[in-house]
Amino acid sequence: MFYRYDAKNLEYIKISWPTHIVKIGIASVILIIIVSSSLQYDKKQIEKQVMVIMKEHNQFTEERLVDNIKRMNFKFPYIVYAQALLETSHFKSMMFKENNNLFGMKEATQRIYTSRGSQNGHAYYTNWMESLYDYGFYCATYLSSIKQEDDYYNYLSQFYAEDKNYVDKLKLIIERDDLKSKFN
Repeated sequence: MFYRYDAKNLEYIKISWPTHIVKIGIASVILIIIVSSSLQYDKKQIEKQVMVIMKEHNQFTEERLVDNIKRMNFKFPYIVYAQALLETSHFKSMMFKENNNLFGMKEATQRIYTSRGSQNGHAYYTNWMESLYDYGFYCATYLSSIKQEDDYYNYLSQFYAEDKNYVDKLKLIIERDDLKSKFN
């Protein structure tokens, strides 16, 4: 048995089961709506936080580039970094800003690639990490047998760059910025 207190008459009044069940049902529905809406709010908040974390993770910094070049274990990481500096005009070029393209890569057709297509004659990427991975695939496909630094430079001058002074510019950047010590 359930009772409710009638403050006006100062007495307890017996509540019938159907009335009680309806009140409990209404209270339950209201509670479910409140909990559900708060869970939706939490879900939206979590999604926003994940997006912020992903954006921060994908945010380019030179330190992150250096760390990821090291992590990817390129044979000559200082050359790879010098290429990124040269190809992006120290990370200020429109190709880098619009295409997230660190290495002046064209869209690949004969190997595994991460580019999303071509834009302004060059490959474009969702973020800079995809560009770094793409260069890693390029190196794995075409440069894996190269063991010596001079052979790497020779390959770049013959097959990679259109600029005849490309290798000299890379060497100058490596020397000027002491890039070899950055990767030791």
